Amino acid sequence: MEKKAKIIATLGPSIYGKNKLKKLMDLGVDAFRINFSHNTNGISKIVSRIRKIERSKNKKISLIADLQGVKLRVGKINNDSQKIKYNQKYIFDIKKELGNENRITLPYPKIINKLKKGNKILIDDGKFIFVVVKKLNKSIITVCKSQNCYIKSNKSVHIQNLDITFNKLTLKDKKDIKKAIKIGCNWIALSYIQNAKLIHETRKLIKKDMGIISKIENKHALRNITDIIKATDSIMIARGDLAIDIGHSEVPKVQLSLIKKCSQFSKSVIVATQMLESMIENNTATRAEINDIATAIFQGADTVMLSAEAAIGKFPTQAVSTMAQTIISTEKYKKDHIEDFKNSIISNKDPVKSVLLSVKDIAYNPNVKAIIVFSNSGKSAKLVSAMRPAAKILTISPNINVSRQVSLLWGVQSINSRDASDWKDMMSISKEIIKKLKFIKKNDYAIITAGLPFGKAGMTNMIRLYKVGS
Repeated sequence: MEKKAKIIATLGPSIYGKNKLKKLMDLGVDAFRINFSHNTNGISKIVSRIRKIERSKNKKISLIADLQGVKLRVGKINNDSQKIKYNQKYIFDIKKELGNENRITLPYPKIINKLKKGNKILIDDGKFIFVVVKKLNKSIITVCKSQNCYIKSNKSVHIQNLDITFNKLTLKDKKDIKKAIKIGCNWIALSYIQNAKLIHETRKLIKKDMGIISKIENKHALRNITDIIKATDSIMIARGDLAIDIGHSEVPKVQLSLIKKCSQFSKSVIVATQMLESMIENNTATRAEINDIATAIFQGADTVMLSAEAAIGKFPTQAVSTMAQTIISTEKYKKDHIEDFKNSIISNKDPVKSVLLSVKDIAYNPNVKAIIVFSNSGKSAKLVSAMRPAAKILTISPNINVSRQVSLLWGVQSINSRDASDWKDMMSISKEIIKKLKFIKKNDYAIITAGLPFGKAGMTNMIRLYKVGS
């Protein structure tokens, strides 16, 4: 049984080798994430390696450029790490000097000015807590409230209940977008997005055949979530930073709510962060981690993601295998995909969406084994995937980048082929594809969707029900 939900693996030293990359693709990886918060020197070589394997396997692989965004970080510190005692006073300032056991640089004057007594400063993804006790002109004095606290160079900073808006791409992000385009990435992931403005700015800088993933990591994004979902192509529920901002106990209900809301607007959802965290060091997962993956699949997530488990973990192949097996096992007990989603999708007077919504009702028939979607832009593939049909979705596109992009979508098998020239040619291409499919037999049915005239993106207006062998 093939899985329908997709897997993203984060690129890193643990999986750079050719054999390891090939093995991960064999086990079920559908996309690789490039973390632009880290050094990406030499990444072009790794991408070339992936594309070579992709061609040999005839399996389309998505590449995701995950931008750093405006993630706050402390400066550098002496010896790269200093231990801070419990209840010890510690200074955060804007000095450009190397930090030590008494102070460190927080290079954001705007934030220093807004901090007040009682504000909590969380360091290193929330591991260590400092409470503001006094504010000075260009610095703040805090008290460490964590046992066994270590401040390390360039670690993340999160400040609870601090209302600061960031609406623009950083210079680094703009530079990284150019690099992402050059190496052939198919998706741009926006970090720490707060509203739709960042999406619109990014849209102007990327190619038309690239998608945008908006990472939901803070209260600002949740307050503007409808506008973000409408403007973006996909969202990622980045549960680590989100938990720090809204509290760990709030994340499960937010996850469910976001997946449901995205299904209404036919937008895909990636669930990320610490899905198999224990497998960074261990070759088996915990029962809680397995349940976490299964819950995301039951809720309707398109994709689940491995971060450090793949990038720097000791057991990346075991982690991917565990994730793939869990998806398959869960999907066996979630067969009625159409019923789960049939009443949730909003057409919003979109004629293409209205046409494709009728596919969902036809595909409910168990004799329909495949949905063949001719898609120049990928829009039709996204809409059909969002309907969660029981039939297999085969997306045909002449654009290799679109083929790679939609390969990340739930249930989609992406095929790169020439565009049909007319109705007769469309049927000829479809029949040739059907001949190669082992799961579809004579007298089974396939739904074929396309846009007339051919070659024009975003114009799906035709549905054909084809009986195999007729």
